[in-house]
Formats: sequence, C-alpha cells, structure tokens
Amino acid sequence: MGVWVRGVMIVSVSRLKREKHDESPSTLGRPQVSLYGAGLGEMGEIQRARLLTAAVEVVSELGYVGMSTARASARAGVSRKTFYDLFTDREDCFLAAFDDALARIAAVAHPAYELEGRWREKLRAGLSALLLFIGDEPGLRSLLVVDALNAGPRVLERRAQGLETLTHIVDQGRNEVKTGQGPPPMTAEGVVGAVFSVLHARMLHPDSRSPIELLNPLMAIVVLPYLGQAAAAKELKCAIPKARRAPSKPVNDPLDGLNMRITYRTLRVLAAVAAHPGGSNREIADHAGITDQGQSSRLLMRFEKLGLVTNAGGQTKGAVNAWTLTPKGQNIEQTIRAHSG
Repeated sequence: MGVWVRGVMIVSVSRLKREKHDESPSTLGRPQVSLYGAGLGEMGEIQRARLLTAAVEVVSELGYVGMSTARASARAGVSRKTFYDLFTDREDCFLAAFDDALARIAAVAHPAYELEGRWREKLRAGLSALLLFIGDEPGLRSLLVVDALNAGPRVLERRAQGLETLTHIVDQGRNEVKTGQGPPPMTAEGVVGAVFSVLHARMLHPDSRSPIELLNPLMAIVVLPYLGQAAAAKELKCAIPKARRAPSKPVNDPLDGLNMRITYRTLRVLAAVAAHPGGSNREIADHAGITDQGQSSRLLMRFEKLGLVTNAGGQTKGAVNAWTLTPKGQNIEQTIRAHSG
C-alpha cells in the first residue's frame, strides 16, 4: 500500500520565513545539501506521520479526552511548536488520524469489494477485508469505532459522511429483491447502525476473539432484510478467512525507534554526511547550511552514539574528524530518499 503519510509537503509559511531569515549572509551561496529534493516539506511529512502515530497510541490508552497536544508531541518526540506548525489543535490532529485510518481501510476494502460481481459477494469481500484490517490494528479500530464518538463536531461530521457511504452501498441490496418492493430505503441506515453497534460493544468489552470471527453474524444481519432468512442462515455457515498472525503495517516513519528528537536540522546533517562522506565537522556544517558548527558537531556525536555515523579520523590529538554513514545510517538515509521519490 505504500508509505502512509498524509498532507503532502506540510510546512507552515511562518516556518519557511524563519528558515530563510536564519540564513546569514555568510551562508548564502554556500553549497548546501537539499533534503532529498523535498526541502522542508519532507521534514513536515515525517513529523506529521510521527504525530499521527502518536495520536493513535495516546487515544488508545487514554481516549480522546486524555489526548492533549503535550502528550501527542511528547510521544512523537517533537516539540509542541512543531505540533502547531502542522495542526491547529488536538481535534485537527485527531481528524487527520481519523482520515488516515479511513484511507488505509479503503485501500484494502475497496479493491476487495470491486473484485466481486454480485452485491452479496461484494459486501462479504469488503467486510472481510475491513475486519481483517482492524484485527491487525487495535488502536485504529478503537479510534474509528469508539473514540470518534467523543471527539469534536468536525470528526462527527466526517464519521457521518463515512456511514452515509456505507449506507448507500448496503441500500443497493434492494435491487436484489426478486419479489415485491423490498424493504424501505431507511432499512440500510438501520443495518449499518446495527453493524457498528455490534462492533462498538466488542470494542468496549473486548474478548479474545478476532474481529474476523464476526464476519458471518454481521453478514447475516446485512442480508436478512433483503434476501430473507434462508440467505442469512447460509451466511452463518460460510467459511471465514483466518486472522493474520502478524500485523501488516505500513512504513510511515524512517526514523522510528531513534531515541532523539527529529528536527529539520537533524536531517540536514544526516543528508550532508551521506552526500560528503569523510567530511570534517566544519565541512558537514557548511554543506548542511548550519552556521553554528557546535550544533552540527553535537548532532554528529549523537548520531555516532545511535550507530548512524562513524568517525574514521580524529583518533589522534589535532587530527581532523572524517564522518561517514554506517550501514544503519545508510539504510535510514535511503529510506528518507525513497520517501521523496
């Protein structure tokens, strides 16, 4: 499914102005490393992805009420200022996480739905893909089914739009009725509400069963008003896919797991080492466009502790440092480059 980072090239205008202002005359015209052709935008994407992941984690533990900008920022390893560069408030961040979860579900459920020919088979394929997905992602299923109800009006409006789409899909079952006029249009709304009521109850009182085990009962609920009792009974006897043993999660943060705060300056220094292997502290600072060489040197030492760079020089007194990426650092650098590709 690719890299799941929403909000292409997100960086506030104020931040762009600050970066431009920080460029002193001594740095203008100096050869600098472009952040993989994406500039500040790639940094914004990575920070945004970290915050969305952090928001899901915080909400899964504390609910929407317990989600604060401070908690989300701390979990993501970014500053609160960075949070407000990307989101207006916590509801805005939650809404972005909600939209991201919907997009991820659509990416697996919609193709499965479209592969089948008849309404009943389409629904079963799409619902199966959805249940398998939320079985892999407990944080996202709680966010979508439970926590969205406690969020702000914008989230509730987006949720209503999603339910309306599902209602339209279910309502196509009236075309399958062979005798009579079939159930009234509002039936589909009731069916979708019943399905989500069951899911909501399971989220509030979880047990050891995987969501995919609800596939047959939920399909019986859906087809009953349209195809009758016999069709519903048949759904209860269908084979169900096995739950996946390991979640299949998208890669959305090439710097995930690093015990450090990630900033634009961090990635500039990493990119400078990649572009100029063997460079000294001053050379790396110059190519990264950092006027304070001390900042660059501190980052390099931090990278060395994290196993991202190694120093082939500086072993004797007065010797010049010579920084190169380690295999781990190369992997991260290549992953970031792939993001902007």
